[in-house]
Amino acid sequence: MPNPMLQFEIKRFVKLDLFGLDASFTNSSLFMVIAVFLISLLTIWGMRGRALVPTRMQSVAEISYEFVANMVRDNVGSAGQKYFPFVFSLFMFVLFTNMLGMMPYSFTVTSHIIVTFALAAIVFIGVTIIGFAKHGLGFLKILVPSGVPAMLLPMLVVIELISYFTRPLSLSVRLFANMMAGHAMLKVFGAFVVGLGLIGGWAPLAFMVAFTGLEILVAFLQAYVFAILSCIYLNDALHMHH
Repeated sequence: MPNPMLQFEIKRFVKLDLFGLDASFTNSSLFMVIAVFLISLLTIWGMRGRALVPTRMQSVAEISYEFVANMVRDNVGSAGQKYFPFVFSLFMFVLFTNMLGMMPYSFTVTSHIIVTFALAAIVFIGVTIIGFAKHGLGFLKILVPSGVPAMLLPMLVVIELISYFTRPLSLSVRLFANMMAGHAMLKVFGAFVVGLGLIGGWAPLAFMVAFTGLEILVAFLQAYVFAILSCIYLNDALHMHH
């Protein structure tokens, strides 16, 4: 049986050493560039006409815009609208890299925790900076739950501090684990189909078809969860809801 983990192997296309760091252009880099190109194509070229009766591409661009705008409005409020471009870019990037990974012979960028952790770290650091910029040292009150007895306060502050600093870890692991596990499972059942042949391969093939549909749904849901949790963290920073 072929190794199902080989699909996640990083391959260098253009080797590049930058100040002692390996900055090579890889298959992961390629699919990130493709994702950015497709997002730009949808949002810029698709909206070039701004027709009253929209084309299919314009309709998709408008639906994407409204979907994320409503997400930000519902979870952050009017104060979060100026952060809409970031949340929109984050959602679309995760969505497109997830969906590109569903294509045969492609590469799933979000199956690598270094990528998902980098995105989560940007959210975490950005939200923390916004919180301190808006509230100053008063932002530390987010670690102090309201109505807590003084005796329990030291222990709860430690728990809240750990919970706050594990946000980027949970955010990144959730996306990475779901994408990697799903694609590994598809590879395993694909090997069963080939190994069992026409007689016995129909059962794993039927499972693969159903599981592929589920994986497409998971690819969208994980992009949605990543974006909505970023909105919730942003809401905490802006409004100190706790």
